Amino acid sequence: MRKTIALLTSILLFSASCGEASKEKKTREETPAVVKGNTEKDTLSPASEEKEEEPFVLTEENAIDFFFDYQKGLTENKVKITTSLGSFTVELYDNVPYHKANFIYLTRKGYFDNTMFHRVVKDFIIQGGNADNLETAKKRKEIGRYLLPPDTRKGYKHHRGTISMPSSEIDNPHMLASPYEFFIVVTKPGSYHLDGDYTPFGKVISGMDVVDLINQQPVDDGDWPMRNIYIEKAEVIK
Repeated sequence: MRKTIALLTSILLFSASCGEASKEKKTREETPAVVKGNTEKDTLSPASEEKEEEPFVLTEENAIDFFFDYQKGLTENKVKITTSLGSFTVELYDNVPYHKANFIYLTRKGYFDNTMFHRVVKDFIIQGGNADNLETAKKRKEIGRYLLPPDTRKGYKHHRGTISMPSSEIDNPHMLASPYEFFIVVTKPGSYHLDGDYTPFGKVISGMDVVDLINQQPVDDGDWPMRNIYIEKAEVIK
């Protein structure tokens, strides 16, 4: 009798332990595995990953707003231009904000580097910012196509040494400015017939002798220098 009771007790204990083991195993299998690391990244499919941001390009629609924001807090107002004939420095006027911001922006983007003084009119102006090379065309495409409104009511005149912006060659009754080019007045004491039509946005403060030297170079019938005059580097300085 005692043997029978002991046997039954053993069977009951064995069954209970098997039940607990089975329950524990089932619980583990039904619990989701914990994914370590960045679960959002791990669960993204290639198709849902964010695309790379497209490069910013200036247009007629966004240029004014962009330069309005860009000029806020802009303290730099001097640009040194190094040419194949020497260097000179221009100081930009603070109260012609769009043209100042545009010139600083293009300088920082490296646009003027390796462009040329492509138009030289004796005893009148030198004009730069263009070139007949693919590099310049590529830069313009990457920066964007846009024009700037004239700002001629700040009281600045086209004195000798004034840097100003030419109007675009496209159909342009409002004399909108071509943002990639500039001209510097060489005439003594100035070329005041330009006042009111073009926007003076700065002046040469050192190196006017280099400007004069550029103006003295031989040119062809189209006012293009017979020998290329490069802007090797333009840089914002303090």
